[in-house]
Amino acid sequence: MSKSVSPTATLLISCPDQRGLVAKIANFIYSNGGNIIHADQHTDFTAGLFLTRIEWQLEGFNLPREIIGAAFQAIAHPLQAQWQLHFSDAIPRIAIWVSKQDHCLNDLLWRQRAGELAAEIPLIVSNHPQLEAIAQQFNIDYHHLPIQADTKAAQEAKQIELLRQYKIDLVILAKYMQVLSADFVAQFPNIINIHHSFLPAFAGANPYQRAYERGVKIIGATAHYVTQDLDEGPIIEQDVVRVSHRDQVEDLVRKGKDLERVVLARAVRFHLQNRVLVYDNRTVVFG
Repeated sequence: MSKSVSPTATLLISCPDQRGLVAKIANFIYSNGGNIIHADQHTDFTAGLFLTRIEWQLEGFNLPREIIGAAFQAIAHPLQAQWQLHFSDAIPRIAIWVSKQDHCLNDLLWRQRAGELAAEIPLIVSNHPQLEAIAQQFNIDYHHLPIQADTKAAQEAKQIELLRQYKIDLVILAKYMQVLSADFVAQFPNIINIHHSFLPAFAGANPYQRAYERGVKIIGATAHYVTQDLDEGPIIEQDVVRVSHRDQVEDLVRKGKDLERVVLARAVRFHLQNRVLVYDNRTVVFG
């Protein structure tokens, strides 16, 4: 019988760059009996920032997990550090939002069922009814909330209530073809979107048609965190595929859908593994 994996704690930290940071952070873990199993770091010299991800086993660690944060704050405060603390056995709850296209939705659901994504998916929200059968297949609650200009605010209020009701930690816009309001994003900022172009090129609507008209030789897909500015959020993951003059718009769409699935799945996995650190509308994705 295989031995169960010991739960771990992960700190994501950013602070002004200065001498001795690695030693101070590592000593906090070492002095409390921790065994570091992964550590990565990056220094942005232009911004003058030090960024790091450090993960250690909780087995044998002297501090109960409920006081680790308070204890680390004593180290972080004089360093002017911003930090997050995560535990590997805390399973996030995800809501997937869709419109009519099902390729990203199906991919995420199968990956979650196969154990690739360590999360629960109790909720699917859509502005169309077409994909409810998929939710039923996976025994997931499906809420159809049509969006019109005059109903948008009221429907977003219902969406926020659903996120609270289902205790959602992360929303994934898996081809949800609606623009979220600034008020919604302010109330619930933990959102990942998949955009069907290699941002910042062809932001907004109809990127494949615009790419075809421009005669591009590569098309791409971009997974990013959602902010109040359309398609301007911090980029988590991207990829591209070559196209040629022989490809029509439908060929670009077909090739792009393959990219969208993979890029979104990678970004969600990085997020769930607490590998993404956001700063200055950019990200560091630790390997």
